[in-house]
Order: sequence, then structure tokens, then C-alpha cells
Amino acid sequence: MPAAYLIVDMQISDMEQYKRYMAAAPAAVQAAGGEYLVRGGQCETLEGDWQPARVAMLRFPSFEQAKAFYDGEMYRQARAQREGATAHFNMILVEGVAAPVI
Repeated sequence: MPAAYLIVDMQISDMEQYKRYMAAAPAAVQAAGGEYLVRGGQCETLEGDWQPARVAMLRFPSFEQAKAFYDGEMYRQARAQREGATAHFNMILVEGVAAPVI
């Protein structure tokens, strides 16, 4: 079963409020078997016109586990901490590819 990835493009408008989300979200991610691969950091557009302000990427063992994380009570509570803290918060869930047979 391939891993699944949550990819987020966000623009933080209230860092103090967003810090509450940053304090709550990691426990929900870990409890669902997920891990952060990217959480902010340097970003450069190489092609196209996408100019993300901040990017995060998380990996989960499966698409179903990622959905369960997103729909779960722990993350619902974390999301409530984020309300009003971002100008935009776009998140997609994408299934990875199965490991190639060598």
C-alpha cells in the first residue's frame, strides 16, 4: 500500500494565533502515524507562477490513515486553533506511488 502525502500552501496572517495551531497539530499527526517532511523553510519556484508563502508536507502510511487524521477529533481541535490565523490555507491529499519492483 503506497504512502499518502498532505501538501499545504498557507499564508500566515496572525503568527501568535498560528503558534497555537503549531503547538497542537504535531500530536495529532503523530497519533495518526504521520510525520512532517517539510514545515516551512526555504522555497523557490522553479517553473510556473505559483508563489507559496509557506509550504508544509506530511507523509502518512496510507491514504486512509491520512483521511482519518484529517477527520479525527485531535486534528479538528488543532484546526480550531488555526481559525483566523491565515490569509489562506490550501491542503491537498495525494496518494504516493507504490515502490518500483527492481
